Amino acid sequence: MSSPAVAGPVPGAPRDVRGLAAATIAFAIWGFLPLYLRPLASVPVLEVMAHRIVWCCFAALGWLAARGELGAVHQALADPYTRIRLFLSTALISINWLTYVWAVANGHVIEASLGYFINPLLNVLLGVIVLRERLNRAQWSAVALAALGVVYLTLQAGRLPWVALVLAATFGFYGFTRKVISVDAVPGLAAETSLLAPIAAGYLLWRHNIGFGTLGHEGAAIDVLLIGSGLVTALPLALFAFGARRIPYSTIGIIQYLGPTLQLLLGVIVFAEPFPLERALGFVLIWCALGIYLADGLWRVRTLQRPQ
Repeated sequence: MSSPAVAGPVPGAPRDVRGLAAATIAFAIWGFLPLYLRPLASVPVLEVMAHRIVWCCFAALGWLAARGELGAVHQALADPYTRIRLFLSTALISINWLTYVWAVANGHVIEASLGYFINPLLNVLLGVIVLRERLNRAQWSAVALAALGVVYLTLQAGRLPWVALVLAATFGFYGFTRKVISVDAVPGLAAETSLLAPIAAGYLLWRHNIGFGTLGHEGAAIDVLLIGSGLVTALPLALFAFGARRIPYSTIGIIQYLGPTLQLLLGVIVFAEPFPLERALGFVLIWCALGIYLADGLWRVRTLQRPQ
């Protein structure tokens, strides 16, 4: 799952129904992604990742070619400073994707959803540490309550929820890195995957040459899922970029929780992962933190929108 920050709605833009639908569909796709990845559990995680990178690169470049926007990719990669930042963002999103694919394949969908629940609050903390931003009492309360939830879950499980923390940290730093790169979402994804695609393609060719490649050897269904993983990666990002430019970012802030909520429900209902009351209490603490954070954000948005 990846939804890097994009520019907010165009000033004066109406509350576009198509924009709302596009953003909602994007987060729904991310939410149902475990259903897509679970059938690939028999495929080595690195191989799934390599296919996702290669086919996502093709999908993103194909989309941009159809729109006549390939120049944006060349422009991004031609600038040395942008290229360095893209290498960093590429490394971060690669770790994020690899961790998520591993989590789904190994029965950690609930813990993966936790990572995306705490990500917005980690972003707030990054703003304080990196950008020296100041938090109000409500924001500090939300961060503290979320931290308490993570500590509780750690003590309850007897280990750090490392999947959630890695996903939240890599996605948080990825979003922060993309904020300082003046490249739109889809051209940015095309540039990032272009940097990795030669390595991923080389790995896949090596696997094929030594007789361990999956594509073409495990049935048509697996082949379709591996090739389609690129579209499943690029499509929601394109929809998100479309929607984020047409609806208020405060609305994006609310519907972004559709993704991890669906993942949590899949983990509990479809994949039957253990979710006892003791574990649920830790999630309740984090949901309360998110409620405080959301309420404070909506209140501040409405205050700014009031006529002076």
